[in-house]
Amino acid sequence: MPGYATFLALHIAAGTVALACFWLAVVLRKGSPMHRLAGRIYLLAMVLVIATGVPLALQFALDGRLPFAAFLGYLLLLVSTTVWLSWRAIRDRAAPARYLGPAYQALAVANPAVGVAILWLGLDRGQPLLAGFSLVGILLGADMLRRRRIIPTQPRWWMEEHYGAMVGNGAATHIAFLAIGAPKLVPALHGPAWFYLAWFGPVLLSVMAKVWLDRRYRVRPGSRAAQRVYRRAAAPGPSPVQCSPTIQVRSRPGS
Repeated sequence: MPGYATFLALHIAAGTVALACFWLAVVLRKGSPMHRLAGRIYLLAMVLVIATGVPLALQFALDGRLPFAAFLGYLLLLVSTTVWLSWRAIRDRAAPARYLGPAYQALAVANPAVGVAILWLGLDRGQPLLAGFSLVGILLGADMLRRRRIIPTQPRWWMEEHYGAMVGNGAATHIAFLAIGAPKLVPALHGPAWFYLAWFGPVLLSVMAKVWLDRRYRVRPGSRAAQRVYRRAAAPGPSPVQCSPTIQVRSRPGS
C-alpha cells in the first residue's frame, strides 16, 4: 500500500505523544487548565492513532494476514469506543440522554458482537491472545448496555464515565508500548511470558484502578453528597451537571 511507511511512522509518533500526555493528565490537578489541555492533546493523539491504524489493518489484510488484520480492527474499535466515551461524557455532562444516543447504542452492540467474532477466530486458529482479549469487548459492551439504565439516575455520572474510559485508554496506550515498543528498546523482554504480561497486565491494572476510582469518587443516589450535587444543579446560573427529571432524592438516616 502506498504510504504505508508514513502511516506507520505517524502511528508510532501519535502513540508516543499519547503516552506522554496520559501521564501528564494523571499527575496534573484534575480540572485544572493544564489537565484539560493534556487531556485534549491526548485524545487528539489517540484519534490520529486510530486514523493511521486503519490503513495498517488494511495492509495486513492485503498481505494475507487476515487474523492479524481482524484483531487490529477489533483493537481499533475498542480504542475508538473509549476515546468517544471519555470525550462525550464531558461534552454531554448536562444531557445524559444525548450521551446515550445512537452512537452510544451502536458502540454498545458492536463491541460484544465483534468480540464474539474474535473469540471464535482465536479458538479456531488456536490463538490464546485473540480468545482471551475478546472478553474485553464483550464485557465492555455488556457494561455499556447495563449502564444505560443507571446513568440517568446517577449523580456525577459523567465523571465516572470519563475516568472509566480514560483508564481504558491508558491500558491501550501502555499495551502498545509494552508489547511493541519495549521489546525493541530492551531485547531481553522478548519471550512468551513478557508477551502475555504486556497484553493482559495493563488490562488487569485498569480494572483495579477503576475499582479504586469508583470507591473514591462515586456518589450514591440519596446520599448527602448526592443532595449537594442536586442543589448545585438547581442553583441559578450555569451548572456543569443537569439533574435528570427521573432522579428522586430521598434523604436517608446516616447517609
